[in-house]
Amino acid sequence: MSFTDLQFIGDQQKKAAVVDVRSGDTVRVTQKIKEGDKFRSQVFEGVVIRTDRKNSHTARITVRKIASGVGVEKSFLIHNPLVEKIEIVHRANVRRKNLSFLRERSGKSARLATKAFDRNAVNHPEAALATETTDAPAAETAETTAAAETPAETPAPAATDTATSNAA
Repeated sequence: MSFTDLQFIGDQQKKAAVVDVRSGDTVRVTQKIKEGDKFRSQVFEGVVIRTDRKNSHTARITVRKIASGVGVEKSFLIHNPLVEKIEIVHRANVRRKNLSFLRERSGKSARLATKAFDRNAVNHPEAALATETTDAPAAETAETTAAAETPAETPAPAATDTATSNAA
């Protein structure tokens, strides 16, 4: 198999809409766990200390949390079918891709400075993709209908600036 064939197969395995996870984000990862014949969902919440190969079908994040006073790290393949959902809870200002220095820190020194972000827009990329695809044809049709509805003999609207300034 050639490299292009492998790349094509890998691109077919990718999920359509994936959350843009960065280092320093606090995420809640929901994963399917198989126990016997049954599946259950398990949530793992922690800080992303590493991101690898973001544009590849083998994209991976490493999440760290403290459980019962012990540091626990788990790596998740983002495009794995067993990873049901990745939700960003907090976003932090960091200047590195690999935050391995957090392993030696505890308490206040392990805190990261949070930054504001739009949680709904970040956590629902499929909604953003849907609006982008539906907005493009709507914008084109709105322009064509506006051009068709404005004949040359239509009177120009009165200036509203003087009316609003007098009313105020």
